[in-house]
Amino acid sequence: MTGRGCRQSPQRGATPSPPPPPPAATVPPSSPRSRRCRLAPSLAPAMARAPGARGLLAAAALLGFLQASSSFEVKDSSGKVCIIADLTVAFSVEYKSNGQKEFAHFFLPQNATVEQESSCGNGNTSQPVLVLGFGAGHSLSLNFSENADKYQVEEIVFHYNLSDATLFHNSTAGGTKKVSHKTTIQAHLGTKYRCITSKQVNMKNANVTFSNVTLEAYLTNGTFSLNKTECAEDMVSTTAVVPTTPKQTTGQVPTTNPAPTASPPNPAVGKYNVTGSNGTCVLAYMGLQLNITYLKKDGKMGLDLLNFIPHNTTSSGTCDNTSAALNLTFDKTRVIFRFALNASTEKFFLQGVSVSTTLPSEATVAKFEASNNSMSELRATVGNSYKCSAEENLQVTDKALVNVFNVQIQVFKIDGDKFGAVEECQLDENNMLIPIIVGAALAGLVLIVLIAYLIGRKRSHAGYQTI
Repeated sequence: MTGRGCRQSPQRGATPSPPPPPPAATVPPSSPRSRRCRLAPSLAPAMARAPGARGLLAAAALLGFLQASSSFEVKDSSGKVCIIADLTVAFSVEYKSNGQKEFAHFFLPQNATVEQESSCGNGNTSQPVLVLGFGAGHSLSLNFSENADKYQVEEIVFHYNLSDATLFHNSTAGGTKKVSHKTTIQAHLGTKYRCITSKQVNMKNANVTFSNVTLEAYLTNGTFSLNKTECAEDMVSTTAVVPTTPKQTTGQVPTTNPAPTASPPNPAVGKYNVTGSNGTCVLAYMGLQLNITYLKKDGKMGLDLLNFIPHNTTSSGTCDNTSAALNLTFDKTRVIFRFALNASTEKFFLQGVSVSTTLPSEATVAKFEASNNSMSELRATVGNSYKCSAEENLQVTDKALVNVFNVQIQVFKIDGDKFGAVEECQLDENNMLIPIIVGAALAGLVLIVLIAYLIGRKRSHAGYQTI
């Protein structure tokens, strides 16, 4: 089996694709929400060490990596292409290091290879499979099957090697672990599957997030079909927002050429805190928005957006020396943020989010509940505060996002109800770095043109001799 070279995907609208976003890869076409991109742990030190112009070039390369999707194909013995996949994938893996829970976040690299185990299938005896290998013994497999007039990614299998010290620093365990999960990714035969929106697959100790996906199996002409099957998340549209009504729901899901709709406004920033026996243990400024995709009674998909109104939101919580919880309740909706302390690195981080709400009457199930306890977001050193002006998306499940805006948060060591020194999020740092990179590139281009002009001028003068 052979793999095709990777290519850079263009930015889509105002929403770049990651990661981590997990990210979340990582991780965000105009997806309903943007996605935060984070550097793989093994790449961040290289960026930090590179001085001067070398550092600028390294930063530019890394930013290109974060916004790139990768394209792969599988061929049969005669060289005919049977599977093509163009996608961005972010991984988040929980592991133990010196007795502490740690998380590794990384993306499917552009130099991933199509492994020999990949196959076009053989009639009824075996089904097509795409196996992507990368790094020190890691792999991701997409196992396909067909049923009547549809094909699907029946199962995702992820192998990760805990002995890879570049990703799993000081991992207590070693060896390769295997996790798998059934999926709902499917499309009609003769069409390509397209899903811009990020979809997270939750497995034991690991999350795999797909975004900007275009794939097709059982190909007959060796390339993507012109017709496509869109995922349900991409087909959801929201109604225009009425300022006095914070909760918005969808109407009919458009089937052809939907008219543009107004984007929901950013939620107002509220101040929330939790007080323990030793004073304030959680201090948070943020705008909060809940984004839930649900199945309607007519079989179509709907989107429920809820902006928390700070003066109508009640806060409570608990805390001890190594954990804290912030509970926010607005109307019939509750969001719980659970924070933890990594004693070895002296950093706090968001470990989990739980959501419960009541969906509109058109939903098939009125009560919605979801939680994710394998997160590692909003991380900062104890005594400092984490700050991010950009919108960040905390993916609870593939149906639920908690979006935070203009967030600044500090947990555990808080002096006098005031934030400590600020640690900026990676997305804000990237936003500041992009103008520098563009400016440097333009300056370099001007310099090249100037040098070319001077060389050309010198050569033209050399053609005339004094008599």
